[in-house]
Amino acid sequence: MTIKTTCIGAYPKPDFVKLPDWFNHPAGPDTADPTALWEKAMADLGPDADEIIARGVAQAIADQIECGIDIPTDGEISRENYIHYHCRHLHGFDFQQLTRKAVRGGTYEAALPTITGPVSVRKRFLVGDWQRAQANTKQPVKITMPGPMTISDTNHDDFYNDPKRLGADLADALNVEVRALADAGCVHIQIDEPLFARKPGAALDYGFENLERAFHGCPDSVQRTVHMCCGYPDRIDRDDYPKADPDSYLQIVDAIEYSCIDAVSFEDAHRHNDLQLLERLPTTKVIFGVVAIAKSRVEDVDEIRARLAAALEHIDAARLIAAPDCGLGLLGRELAMAKLKNLAAAAHSL
Repeated sequence: MTIKTTCIGAYPKPDFVKLPDWFNHPAGPDTADPTALWEKAMADLGPDADEIIARGVAQAIADQIECGIDIPTDGEISRENYIHYHCRHLHGFDFQQLTRKAVRGGTYEAALPTITGPVSVRKRFLVGDWQRAQANTKQPVKITMPGPMTISDTNHDDFYNDPKRLGADLADALNVEVRALADAGCVHIQIDEPLFARKPGAALDYGFENLERAFHGCPDSVQRTVHMCCGYPDRIDRDDYPKADPDSYLQIVDAIEYSCIDAVSFEDAHRHNDLQLLERLPTTKVIFGVVAIAKSRVEDVDEIRARLAAALEHIDAARLIAAPDCGLGLLGRELAMAKLKNLAAAAHSL
């Protein structure tokens, strides 16, 4: 059995998809209204916007498959960032009333949308996004969405003043999309919770409870995946970016194993983990980051194979999936493909 491969979410946008991008503005627009930026970009794409985005998604999927990725994503091509794109489809978020806030444990500050009322679904959208992507391949396409704690951290709450209750309403809104995706036939649904690594105490206090709420009623035919990276830098090849505590995975690993999560995504390329971590997950699949997403150096096949072989000393091949640490948007298309090709060659040779 060869090790399967996947991507985490984001893929570099093609040049012809001229939309605002998280990777061009990692901290979000500091002074400009993000709604105005988004609406102007969509207007500039004109009446062919849907077709242009669909071509961009098709290219992202074709690139991943060419590189040997078994479970591609839609590349999040239609999203300015994976959090606020989702929030635009929810009630309760004011994109005109911006509030400056430090996020990700104070690693950066940005002007963010404000939660001014009860959160609920305004418009379902992810089934359409998944179907647009899945139409390009017979391989199963994974769809991604931000988790309740991560959404909370990347917006300003001026209504709930209770992170657990806010998270519960966000989870209920996410659950609408999860169930609709499952009903439509999507078999890989990923919720991103990098905040679990930043705030393991809060994750244990209420984060896992709300994550279970988001996946409630999701059938066993769906692989329930959670991504837990330790943070993006603001530019490529920056070595001093403050990552989450290296012990945070160990603090939450037992809760992962006893939750409804089928597969958990850990980053390992930027900073290696103690591989005893994998032995704490006797039933959960591990999506293991083996290429760095913010370093221009391309890891060679032998290097990646050696790290995967080391992981196989602690987990069986059927439960190990090779992936990048996180999304690939910072790398650009050429570097992203070079890394993915080596990743797949290494994984498929074991």
